[in-house]
Amino acid sequence: MSLKSQRRLAADMLKAGQNRVWLDPERAVDIEAAITREEVRRLIHEKAIRRLSVEGVSRSRVRVRHAKLKRGLRRGHGKRSKRRISKKTAWMMRIRALRRRLRWLKEKRVITEKTYRRFYNMAGSGAFDSISEIERRLKATRVWRTR
Repeated sequence: MSLKSQRRLAADMLKAGQNRVWLDPERAVDIEAAITREEVRRLIHEKAIRRLSVEGVSRSRVRVRHAKLKRGLRRGHGKRSKRRISKKTAWMMRIRALRRRLRWLKEKRVITEKTYRRFYNMAGSGAFDSISEIERRLKATRVWRTR
């Protein structure tokens, strides 16, 4: 007893996939006898053939995890690996900040062009770790202009 063609016709009429068509097992004989679209339509009307609802993905696990995170769980060292930035990215962020600060100091005429170039090259060679270190060095070498 194959109900393949009836399932295909019903899926077409119900605008759903064949896996979402439910055929009443108690009316299997009637469904097998239905070979035309009209007969299948009548069975759909009689609720012997129905369209099943779409099954979604359950969010229950997500809710449980979220509740645990709110309580401070699942935040150990094993979860932090993704937050590390690479050495290259760290260098890029640092050198851009240093160069931005040097450019700003030059534009505000706090340092001369010659000093700017010297410190720019030093920053590129990794002589400074932070903006505050550059400013400390500028003041220590007495190249920080005072008006």
